[in-house]
Amino acid sequence: MPLEIRRIGRQGEGAGPTKFRRIAACVDGSELGERVLPHALAVASALAVPVTLLRVIEGKAPGEPPEDPLGWDLRRKEAAEYLERLAAGCPKLDGTPEAQVVEGNVAEQICLWVEHHGADLTVLSSHGMSGASDWRLASNALKLAERAPGSLLVVPAAAPACEGVARYRRVLVPVDGSLRAESVLPLATRLAADGELVLAHVIPVPELTEVGPLDAEDLELRDRLMRRNERVANEYLDRLRAQLAESGRSLRAIVLRGGDVRSSLTRLIADLGIDLVVLSAHGRGGRTHLPYGSVAAHLIAHSAAPILVVRPKPTRALRRAHAAEDADVRRPSLANP
Repeated sequence: MPLEIRRIGRQGEGAGPTKFRRIAACVDGSELGERVLPHALAVASALAVPVTLLRVIEGKAPGEPPEDPLGWDLRRKEAAEYLERLAAGCPKLDGTPEAQVVEGNVAEQICLWVEHHGADLTVLSSHGMSGASDWRLASNALKLAERAPGSLLVVPAAAPACEGVARYRRVLVPVDGSLRAESVLPLATRLAADGELVLAHVIPVPELTEVGPLDAEDLELRDRLMRRNERVANEYLDRLRAQLAESGRSLRAIVLRGGDVRSSLTRLIADLGIDLVVLSAHGRGGRTHLPYGSVAAHLIAHSAAPILVVRPKPTRALRRAHAAEDADVRRPSLANP
């Protein structure tokens, strides 16, 4: 049965479950692109859902001479044979992955295919045929991260290569006290399998209005706020651990004190050797008219480990409403630090 993850509406109300029905694994013929397969198969195995291997072949750029029909047919045949070889080499789960070749603009065609074929999770590499670069995301990966409907699993070029079905020894779930952040815990628990589930909460330094140096009273107030927030955070994580105890998974809860939430999580991922990060696209901020909150956007671009960001497919009415609201709001950038 497909996994159901409870979603939270804009004002915190329940918005019904999101079902994972199909996974689209995007490959481009490169070694980096093929690294998505073990991760797509790992999620498919944990959730018992089918996988489609998806490859897009692009035509000539505007202004270039058109490709002759024979050459185009040859490229399409080679792409289909490539996908068939990949599918045949995949470990046998509930069935051999399907293969699909589509034509046109890469990001645009993947988004359309995902929308029209009931795929709820798109798996892609941060870089592909052009190889790793100083850019955190290649151009097509950046476009898909911004526009692909549904959930997204990004495998960074720096992540260790693995074969067969990925096994996650340590799965990180950042939590911020919101139900949105907690909604991914059933999924993360399944993906942790025999590994360790790590819950992390970051306590930022409280902001005080400053027009000059802080005096002793200000510093004492900030320290009291930090102690209060740390106490509440520990109680919160203890509650989550108690709720998850029945899963039988190895659990660890970490409270990080002080610092920027995004950079603190990025360091924690590297320091602990996290194999997978699972988080909701939005947390306590709740600005669901944007594709991602600031923390998710930062981790997509900077996480050293594969990151699975859970978000529901927007309805047409919701897309129209979000587009109207988005006119006056700057998006969190996936490209900037």
